Formats: sequence, C-alpha cells, structure tokens
Amino acid sequence: MSDRFELTGSRALVTGATGGLGHAIARALHGRGVELVLTGRRADVLQPLADELNATAIAADLSSSDDLERLVSEAGRIDVLVLNAALPGSGAVLDYTPDQIERAVQVNILSPALLARRFGAEMVDRRRGHIVFIGSLSGLAATKGTGIYSMTKFGVRGLAHGLRQDLHGTGVGVSIVQPGFVRDAGMFADTGLKPPPGAGTATPRQVTDAVISAVERDRAEVNVAPRVLRLAARVGGLAPGLSATLARRLGSDKHAAEFADRQKDKR
Repeated sequence: MSDRFELTGSRALVTGATGGLGHAIARALHGRGVELVLTGRRADVLQPLADELNATAIAADLSSSDDLERLVSEAGRIDVLVLNAALPGSGAVLDYTPDQIERAVQVNILSPALLARRFGAEMVDRRRGHIVFIGSLSGLAATKGTGIYSMTKFGVRGLAHGLRQDLHGTGVGVSIVQPGFVRDAGMFADTGLKPPPGAGTATPRQVTDAVISAVERDRAEVNVAPRVLRLAARVGGLAPGLSATLARRLGSDKHAAEFADRQKDKR
C-alpha cells in the first residue's frame, strides 16, 4: 500500500486484551479514534477495559475452536486485526505434556492463522485493512528454555511475511511487531524477574508506538528492544551455535530455569 492507513474511524479487534500489553495496545488505538472489539479469556478483566474505552467485549478462549468461531461471528466488520494473544511457553520441551504443546500451538499460531484468514478475506473484499501479528524476538533466535515458545513465534513470523506477500496489491497490509523483554506490562513483566545481563528492556509505549507505526506506514517487521538485544537476536538467527555458547557463558541456564518456574502455571 502506498497511502498512509487512516486509523481514525476504523474498527479494530485486539486479541489477548486482558493482558498488560493488550491493555496498552487497546488504549493506544482508542487514542487514535479507533472503535474497538476486545477479546480475552477473562470476562472480569475484559469488561472493565471495554467500559473504559467504550468498546465491545467478547470473552473467548482461543484454545477452543467453538470460542474461535463465536468470536468471528460476533466481532462484525474489522478493519484492523491485532493478534496479540499468546501463551509464554517457557521451559524445556521435554517437560511439556502433549496437551500443553497442543494448547501452545492452538493459541500462539493456529488461532492467529485462522483469524487472519477469516478477517483477511473480508478486508480483501473491501480492499482496505491491516493485520498485525505480535511476535517476539524469540521468533528470530531460540534460547535455552524457549523451544515451545520459539516454535510458535518462528511460525508466526513465517505466516506474517508469507501472508504479506499473498496480499500485496489488495489494499490489505500485514505486519509483525516483535518485542524483546518488556517492562511494566506483559509476559516478562509478570514474572517479576530481571532480564539477562546486557539485554535491557523496552517500554509498553514503545510496543504500542510500533503497532501504530506498523499499521499507518505498512511496515513489514518492527523489532522493539534495545539495539544490543536486537543485534543479538539477529546473530542468534544467523549463527545459532556461536550464540548458544555465548549465552551459556552469560548464565542462560539459570535464567531459563527462573523463567520456566515463574511461567509454569500458564502452560
């Protein structure tokens, strides 16, 4: 798309709106004059946010195919789709049960693919829309204890870039926003842990600014993290063996165990 996408007056669906980053994204879009449809598993958290932003709330568990279908049928016209919902997926792959692996795949990659397919087709018919996948720098490089999460985020990145090429010239844009460690809101902040040495953190505002920029400017990929961490993720993708060796020397085993312990109940 060559023209700047006009957010004001658009209608957006934000998944994972009960989480801290979901709240931040919803408020940022509301501030741009966007009409919101918000979804998440917990109605008790979702409804107050919807009331604050004069939005529509649809409680749904994206690991349920029935809930997914109901969400699609109740959401109505969507111009901007922000696919933010995800499970953390921390811990060694062999510590996961088959059901936990299936749930991570369902929530983190299958449901975004299905929602993008359904709403994307309607956007193409109207020749206007934008789809934003919220990925992670774990979709560029895997580290110890991120096998399940990285599997899904590598998949989301491939889906986003492939879909973007599919929809080129249709009037519908596709972007992926990939945060690193985010303080004050989101999965990492919820653990209460510090990032690995030298990694640094981004703010929720930086993530929401990236989402807005991705939509308005039709950006393919926006990575949100301090420069050192962005570089490390790129190097990890290009030279995974070297990256893993360096990470171990910096104490990756300890950090992986701490993250897995703090996020185990979210599998």
